Amino acid sequence: MRARLAIKLHSLLEQHFPERRVFLKSDNDTRFIRLSSETQIFAVAGVALFVGWTAVTTAILLMDSIGSGNFREQAKRDQATYQERLNILSAERDVRAHEALMAQDRFNAALEQISAMQSELLASENSRRELETGIEVIQSTLRTTMKQRESARQELAALQQSDSDDGLTLANTASPEQMEFMAVALTRTAQERDQIAADARDALDQRDDLELEIRLMQERSDEIFRQLEEAMIISVEPLDKMFRQAGMPTDRIIEEVRRGYSGMGGPLTPISFSTRGEDLTPDEIRANTLLQQMDQLNLYRIAAEKAPFASPVKAAVRFTSGFGTRRDPKTGGRRMHNGSDFAGAHGTDIFATADGVVTHAGWQSGFGRLVKIRHAFGIETLYAHNTKLRVKVGQRVSRGDHIADMGNTGRSTGTHLHYEVRVNGKPVNPMTYIKAARNVF
Repeated sequence: MRARLAIKLHSLLEQHFPERRVFLKSDNDTRFIRLSSETQIFAVAGVALFVGWTAVTTAILLMDSIGSGNFREQAKRDQATYQERLNILSAERDVRAHEALMAQDRFNAALEQISAMQSELLASENSRRELETGIEVIQSTLRTTMKQRESARQELAALQQSDSDDGLTLANTASPEQMEFMAVALTRTAQERDQIAADARDALDQRDDLELEIRLMQERSDEIFRQLEEAMIISVEPLDKMFRQAGMPTDRIIEEVRRGYSGMGGPLTPISFSTRGEDLTPDEIRANTLLQQMDQLNLYRIAAEKAPFASPVKAAVRFTSGFGTRRDPKTGGRRMHNGSDFAGAHGTDIFATADGVVTHAGWQSGFGRLVKIRHAFGIETLYAHNTKLRVKVGQRVSRGDHIADMGNTGRSTGTHLHYEVRVNGKPVNPMTYIKAARNVF
């Protein structure tokens, strides 16, 4: 049975692939190679497989080449879009920085105006008190003058009555010397009467002038009070909003600053007008309220210097990475990024964002050359990957001091600044503070 199947299969193959012989002739000999049907089938199958494999491989290579070209073009487009977005963000940051500088100038001008208005207010209050004292003296003099004028009138009337009743007797009995004396006395009395009347009129005129001057000064004081009150609202509200947007309770912050600055003195020291046991006048109440608001504004200003509301870099930089989780380029996993990254030129100046004390200035694994600054309110700032440090441990710095130069030390893929803000040891988003201070400083 198997032999028959083999014979039939061989016959079928012979029909399509008959046996062939390939002759190989040389100068001395002639040989041939017999190609059976099975051999031909295997050869054709091998060639077909090779051709198919070549076609599939070529198609895969062509598709991969086309796909990689598309990927490169897409990557270029994404890179161009990213660069354009970075340029827009950089321009917006420059605009915000300019607005912050303008706001700082307005804030400083408001402080100067408030100080000048305070001095003018105190001077006007002293002038008002002097005028009130002058009015009291003039009124006392006027009352005395009016009493003297009334006495002179009564004496004159008595003299005229006596002259009318006894004129004939005096004319008959008085000597010429006595008559002359009486005439001189009457003349002098009349002159004194006229002088007293003139002094009374002058005193009344002076009183009217002083009352007008006091009314004008009162209007001027009201205007000064109004301007000061408006200046307080304009100055305090943005600062209060800035602290609240940064998540800092203003009541606790102001109380902490007040405890640290409890000494007296200075242009904005709160005072109270003494009334010697008398009730406060409306102006005195208003002035004390303004002085308290000025003291609060000064406390806000001190607190703002101690919190990291400033930007650590002032040159043109790119914001390359924010606070939060991000992909690790080495492991491919997700990890927490506890700060903000600013890429810029090598050696770019880095500045302290608030007043504080340097607690670390040296190398730290992963961070490279690192600067740590401890601030008030439990806040700490970190400046990592620097190429050169400008401060030492224990050094006290102020906001805006040059503390380091931007570099690429530690675990870093390029020149940039890694900036962190920690509150009571817990990392928070640094941009919360920087954005909260926009249009304020």
